[in-house]
Amino acid sequence: MYCTKPIKALAFTVFIFINLMHGNAHAQQTADTKNKAEDAIQEKRMIDYLEQMRIRLNNPANMFASEAKVANLDSLLQITKDPTENLNLGFRLGQAYLEAGREQDAVTMFGRIAEYVKDVPASRKFVFPALGLAYMRLAERNNCVNYHSAEACISPIQGKGIHQDKLPGQNAIRLFEMALKDDPNDLDSRWLLNIAYMVTGGYPAKVPKQWLIPGLDAKSKVNVKPFKDVAGSLGVDLKSRSGGMIIDDFNNDGNLDMICSAWGLDDPMHYYKNNGDGTFTDVSAASGISKFKGGLNICQTDYNNDGWIDIFVLRGGWQGQNTGLEQPNSLIRNNGDGTFTDVTYQAGIFSEHPTQTATWNDFNNDGWLDVFIGNETMVPDHLHPCELFINNKNGTFTDVAGSIGLGVVGYVKGVTSGDYDNDGWADIFVSTLGGQKILLHNESPNGYGLSFKMVSNEAGFANSDYRTFPTWFFDFNNDGWLDIFMCNYEYDRALSYYAAKEALNPSADPAGKVMLFLNNKNGTFTNVSSTMDVNQVAFSMGSNFGDIDNDGFLDFYLGTGNPGYKSIVPNRLYKNIGGKNFVDVTNAARVGHLQKGHGVSFADIDNNGTQDIIEEIGGAYIGDAYHNALFLNPGQGNNNWISLKLEGTRSNRQGIGTKITVSITENGKQRIIYREVNSGGSFGSSPLRQTIGIGAATVIDEIKIVWPASGIGQLFKNVKPNQFLKITEDKKETEILNINPIKLKTGEMAMPGVPDMPGMKHQH
Repeated sequence: MYCTKPIKALAFTVFIFINLMHGNAHAQQTADTKNKAEDAIQEKRMIDYLEQMRIRLNNPANMFASEAKVANLDSLLQITKDPTENLNLGFRLGQAYLEAGREQDAVTMFGRIAEYVKDVPASRKFVFPALGLAYMRLAERNNCVNYHSAEACISPIQGKGIHQDKLPGQNAIRLFEMALKDDPNDLDSRWLLNIAYMVTGGYPAKVPKQWLIPGLDAKSKVNVKPFKDVAGSLGVDLKSRSGGMIIDDFNNDGNLDMICSAWGLDDPMHYYKNNGDGTFTDVSAASGISKFKGGLNICQTDYNNDGWIDIFVLRGGWQGQNTGLEQPNSLIRNNGDGTFTDVTYQAGIFSEHPTQTATWNDFNNDGWLDVFIGNETMVPDHLHPCELFINNKNGTFTDVAGSIGLGVVGYVKGVTSGDYDNDGWADIFVSTLGGQKILLHNESPNGYGLSFKMVSNEAGFANSDYRTFPTWFFDFNNDGWLDIFMCNYEYDRALSYYAAKEALNPSADPAGKVMLFLNNKNGTFTNVSSTMDVNQVAFSMGSNFGDIDNDGFLDFYLGTGNPGYKSIVPNRLYKNIGGKNFVDVTNAARVGHLQKGHGVSFADIDNNGTQDIIEEIGGAYIGDAYHNALFLNPGQGNNNWISLKLEGTRSNRQGIGTKITVSITENGKQRIIYREVNSGGSFGSSPLRQTIGIGAATVIDEIKIVWPASGIGQLFKNVKPNQFLKITEDKKETEILNINPIKLKTGEMAMPGVPDMPGMKHQH
């Protein structure tokens, strides 16, 4: 006979346990529902706030509100009786037409003025170049924008890049030649004349000898196989204004996706999902990304350590002088289910300052990512100090910049972070248009809590008072010490002036030139720009670095330009020659885009081990919008590679700041390749998954990993190349990732038909 009491007691216990579990699950479900509801409320609060700001920005006082400026100037022109003032208003209206993308209206307006002042030399000096520029822009609209091709606007212009509708370009030539007869020293018109001859198929043979700028089609000194812009055939050639770019794996399927932004508050962000079959799908609406507007720059992070890459949106750059119109940044959480939520308010990271630059790193080595934001102080009576938000490890942040005495104020255009002195703590470098260069050494190892010391003077930047824009830390000579890149942005005239001046008569003038500072391994840096052969005019904004030929030495690509319409300067690609010097390979690589380059990423978009270049292209004005580019790397030889995805456990989940040392034997000689995990430059974001070239080595002798928070070192020997590996902190073995090469479906792009970003108006 069985005893039933214990059985009944057990049954009752199980009953209680099940009900408790059910109750806990119900409570968790209720909490999750409550959190989602609160998230939705706060997200709508941010979206509504930005919409109200968009309305406020749409006024003539905002220099980038083109249509508002047109309406205002047109109304003034109707009531102005004074002939001189009427001419001035007409000239300004012509410029506003160009900015609004109304090129034919600009041609008409400038044409009327040119006819009126044709016998007044002082006035012709301004009007003829303006009319020539209007025809140039009309030529671009009729050929490169409305009938876009992979070769459009790639300097030197050739093939399908040569305009089919040549009449606007020919009119531009006529006007620029007239301008040069009036003023032979007009270098802007001389530069644009040569470009106009190029787009109509007449460079250099048909350019009058006295106005020819030779060498714009010169062969590169080092041969590189040409890249091809395949964005159109893949359906990712969004036409937009200046903005940011992130290439990374947002859905954790092993394939690299694309998220891009544009800076207008009526410009939605876009998310292109890599399907892994050679195609991309625009999931902007389905993911919720299209709800989020604006963003001159964007960068990735994993602020909550959940293994899903989040997005940080930076807004308001260049607009700090407009008191009351500062725009907030946004922290956008990846929900891990294909959707995204703006959590700026909940995270405690809401602030209103003009910016376009930030750097994420674990500055206090607690295993969670923090963020330093470089804000723009444009006028001394309206200060916008930089911010340092420390991660509270619970989804929220605290700005500690003031409490730790980190009072950085300047016209900040670029920030980057890295451990330049190899003490295990991330330092910060700040690039400004005000001239000052700010190197902040992380003093936290001294045991006084989180603190930074400004060491700019001691490091060798005391006399570096020239304006600069983008910046990054990278080890260009593979000696194990991070060097510093920045690009000069010293300008007083249009960039075409400096480009022509440099092409005709190279000088020591630093305006717009690349600057490299070598780490001397003792806390100081030396400017080696001249000896490294990088001192050419670039005026870089968006830019980044990578290794196009897998030789283990880092190359870089520069997106050029500024808002001015005369700023037609080729984007540039520099190849690293063994860490000894760089060579401009732009022409050979066919990546010299003449449109304005902003967010830049180096990424192995097709999982074949070679890095491609992806660029967000377009200027600040509506009329300067252009198609994004994806320059596919055809492969530059037979060098080998290794791709590493890091996963922190005690250190931050994405491994940002982790040091990687790859030891190889190549052609009988041993050498070491050094990397520190980050997304690259200060304007554009490359994947956190690291693709590392190893040259001709057929086996990797050692891979050494040193994690930032724990200091743990891992060593993996005799690693096979040409594979994707995952390395997890604390794990002794690597994991082979199931990532397969992709054959991109890159047939000739359809023409025309690529839509504008919503909210944009163009004349066709």
